[in-house]
Amino acid sequence: MDEYLIDKQRMRLAFSRAALNYDEAAVLQREVCERMLERLDYIKIKPARILDAGSGTGWGTRQLQKKYPAAQLISLDIAIGMLKAARSHTAWWKKLSGGAPMICGDIEALPVAGNSVEMIWSNLALQWCNDLPQALLGLHKLLKVDGLLMFSTFGPDTLKELRQSLVGVDQHNHLNRFADMHDVGDMLVEAGFAEPVMDMECLTLTYADLRGVLHDLKRIGAHNATQGRGQGLMGKHAWARLVENYERLRRDGKLPATFEVVYGHAWKPQPRLTSDGAAIIRFKNR
Repeated sequence: MDEYLIDKQRMRLAFSRAALNYDEAAVLQREVCERMLERLDYIKIKPARILDAGSGTGWGTRQLQKKYPAAQLISLDIAIGMLKAARSHTAWWKKLSGGAPMICGDIEALPVAGNSVEMIWSNLALQWCNDLPQALLGLHKLLKVDGLLMFSTFGPDTLKELRQSLVGVDQHNHLNRFADMHDVGDMLVEAGFAEPVMDMECLTLTYADLRGVLHDLKRIGAHNATQGRGQGLMGKHAWARLVENYERLRRDGKLPATFEVVYGHAWKPQPRLTSDGAAIIRFKNR
């Protein structure tokens, strides 16, 4: 068993339950979204259709609609609760030609026709994919030629303080596995994307205590959904050891929680052709 494999049913339920209060807690997600939007200022594109893959409660979708008022926005999220929360913004939703399309689906099994959108936007959602290379192949298929994929995800230093503090506490897995920025860039090329641009930054939130860190993760639905998780509550002694370990990292009276944010964008190029005009298609052995 791969202990890092994500239980999608558990993940879906956690995000649906978190949807009601998600916007209050999703400070980091909003900040990253705003930084992604700033990057769009330097990219010349006028998409007719945009897929927001992992749209959550729709905050980012609404910002994209302001930036591209003529575009049709498609929201896709694995959690029905998130889509219901997005639809509750009735005034915004009804303005969009009778309501923007909303699809409850998984990025790893996209229920959208291929070659159908000019832009795919995904803010802090790809880290929930069990097979990221395959997911990127699916996103590539969805895009029209010259279409843009723009995304953010988490890198391996995310929650490094918590990961460090958990060493030796128990035998269970408590955190997701996050892909390195350079590996993600390679995956984009393997999936057929061109001109990938990757960069990263670390953002650090501070808390009064460990319960505050874990409470914020719970409020945004970021539960431990890996196969290697424990099946019950952490024991009293294990908890005490975790707190003791994390307290060693206290600086200036606060506990840090670091998030390595990886940004990337890439284009779907014109297909390569043979001398007689036939398209070259690569098949990947799995």
